[in-house]
Amino acid sequence: MSHGHLSPDVIAPQSRFYHGPFGRMFPDLEPWAPDVPEHRQEAKFLKFANRHMVEKPSGAADDALPPNPTEIANDRALREALDREFDSRIPSAYTFFGQFIDHDITLDVTPLSESEVDPNRLHNFRTPRLDLDCIYGTGPDDQPYLYEHNGGFTGRMITGTVTDTNYPDLQRNKEGGAIIGDMRNDENAMVAQVQLAFILAHNRLVDVAKAIDPSISGDGAFRMARRSLRWLYQYVVWNDFLRRVTHKDVHECALKLVKACGKTRLWDLGLKHIYNWKENPFMPVEFSVAAYRFGHSMVRNSYLTNENADLGAGADKYFPIFDNSGNPENDLAGFRFLKKQHVLQWNLHLEMKDGGRPQYARKVDTKLANALAFLREDPDNPGSVLNILAARNLLRGVRMKLPSGPAVARKLGLDVTNLGKGEPEALWFYILKEAEVECDGKHLARLGSSIVCATFAGLLKGDPTSWLNVWPEWEPEVDPLLSHASLSGMNMDTPGTWGLPAIIRMSGLPVDAGDL
Repeated sequence: MSHGHLSPDVIAPQSRFYHGPFGRMFPDLEPWAPDVPEHRQEAKFLKFANRHMVEKPSGAADDALPPNPTEIANDRALREALDREFDSRIPSAYTFFGQFIDHDITLDVTPLSESEVDPNRLHNFRTPRLDLDCIYGTGPDDQPYLYEHNGGFTGRMITGTVTDTNYPDLQRNKEGGAIIGDMRNDENAMVAQVQLAFILAHNRLVDVAKAIDPSISGDGAFRMARRSLRWLYQYVVWNDFLRRVTHKDVHECALKLVKACGKTRLWDLGLKHIYNWKENPFMPVEFSVAAYRFGHSMVRNSYLTNENADLGAGADKYFPIFDNSGNPENDLAGFRFLKKQHVLQWNLHLEMKDGGRPQYARKVDTKLANALAFLREDPDNPGSVLNILAARNLLRGVRMKLPSGPAVARKLGLDVTNLGKGEPEALWFYILKEAEVECDGKHLARLGSSIVCATFAGLLKGDPTSWLNVWPEWEPEVDPLLSHASLSGMNMDTPGTWGLPAIIRMSGLPVDAGDL
């Protein structure tokens, strides 16, 4: 969960005229902060997060210590009780797909300690586009070590294998660190395998391009595959991921294909009053620091990775996403060689036609998995706000001078969700509370959905290379590579559209137990 250790001196001030790498949707609203002296804010948020924002079984006292993540992983009755209380109906893979998307569009390398000095010192080192630069980096000329050269550039990307198996893994150095376009996609074994799926899907499309035209160069096949995968990714983000996590009404009005003069057709933004820009899209801090962090509430304490006992997992072996036991073998933390017991069987994480029974993401609500109180940001200081994700999010919102949730709701003419006694008006917390109260945690409610959908719609519309602008009526079925006979059936898992399961099938990664 690291956000780096650099702090370029670039600002995003509260001005309606400022449009830099980061900007603000609501610059005229007053920043919110708790009614305590600044030096007491961290302690206040730590106390609130530990008491009220950690999963506990029903009936547990506010001051009861939360169960240890390893204890939950190993205690079936406790694990199932928490699942019944906190599970959504969104398959668990979308949690980490959401993290993958975040890494593709934002990289704020300002550490929390330095944002306290100047909360406006922000720079986005990612293009605010859904362009898969976390996969492709800066391209084969600038980063040739990501790409395969076999008597010349082949168009394919380099992968590795899991030790003592034939299962694919990311390309890694001798210390186990991934050699990829964005090192954050090695933060845990789950997002690392999302990254791997996209790399393998790219390689599959290169092969398809060469099957269609055997005379095509490696560079030509690369460019065709990259465009098809980028557009499919954009399509999946809008039509699969966002449909699941946002309010249906908001999603439908945020981006529409409409008729224009002369019977031409174009994509129209329905939430321009929330997110707009002058020349190029910027990354709104209300999105990156608050609304899009709804995904933190979707993380489970532990995951069943696969059902193959030969891989060291088995039918009832759960691994915490993070663990505080001191044994790095116990959890799914990243930046190391992928363990064979952590190889994902994807029908345990997605709804797949062939016998899938996915685990589900947690509800979008004000409770976070216990494991997210054991991050490894500051292992020598286990009580630090850096280690407890809920407290860190609350503190960062204050230091980034975000407005309150109720103030934003009133500005947009939305009904204000009532907060409980002592609950903070922080925009991030309010968005979670709104989803919990208004939608039973099934997805974001109207305020959270409006910020999220407005941002994604704006990024797609503002990207001159997106399918919306290059070919407004593009769909996967008309793409010259995706429509090839060798890829038939890729969209069998998501009714009416292509979804994340299509990327997994295209990659060739294990879908069911028979593939392991």
